[in-house]
Amino acid sequence: VSVCTPNYLHDAHCRYGLRLGADVICEKPLVLNPWNIDALQEIERETGRRVYNILQLRLHDSIVALKKKIEAGPSGKIYDVDLTYITSRGNWYYTSWKGDERKSGGIATNIGVHFYDMLTWVFGSVRSNVVHVAAHDRVAGYLELEHARVRYFLSINEALLPADAVEGEKRTYRTIEINGESFEFSEGFTELHTESYRRILAGEGFGLDEARNSIQIVHDIRNATPIGLRGDYHPMARCPLAPHPFGWKR
Repeated sequence: VSVCTPNYLHDAHCRYGLRLGADVICEKPLVLNPWNIDALQEIERETGRRVYNILQLRLHDSIVALKKKIEAGPSGKIYDVDLTYITSRGNWYYTSWKGDERKSGGIATNIGVHFYDMLTWVFGSVRSNVVHVAAHDRVAGYLELEHARVRYFLSINEALLPADAVEGEKRTYRTIEINGESFEFSEGFTELHTESYRRILAGEGFGLDEARNSIQIVHDIRNATPIGLRGDYHPMARCPLAPHPFGWKR
């Protein structure tokens, strides 16, 4: 059973698939809350079936190479990482289930959960999670990982796209800087979902435990109280907030 439904239904539909006696492939995010993973693991034990999550960035050639490079580097080295991801969404976003934080999990969950998975996969477990800004169209914060200090900025507001992206008629901008150097991974996304499904069907997929770190991160971000522009924040966190297109409040 492949679950591609709205985020808030993933947990129920994964349970349904397991109780039907099927293995389940679930699109991101696996669930909205970390305790949902515990319950799914219990049903896995009862049924003998498995739930697999699509963690496609773990299959990206450049990211696989980065992980190997970090693992081969000095054991105690801490890297400074800036993640910027802007993906344009129209007003339809706010009128759909995606605009309802209770159903989508908010910006960090909806567009960022696979990036948080990638970061912890490469740089290790979370030691600190601070949110600077959280609004209807963006989230910015700081993650201290075992081997990295990460400043991130995620947004669905196309007005924040850099000029070179706009001139190139691109509606998505993603970049990671590591110790001040740009890490290029803008290409190579086309076949990642196909490869994810291929590996799952071959018995090599990512299970419930692999999804746990990223689900815990987005849960904590969603429930955090933003501290504002204090401490080590992403430069784009200073961008003025745009009003909600329909005047709704979080």
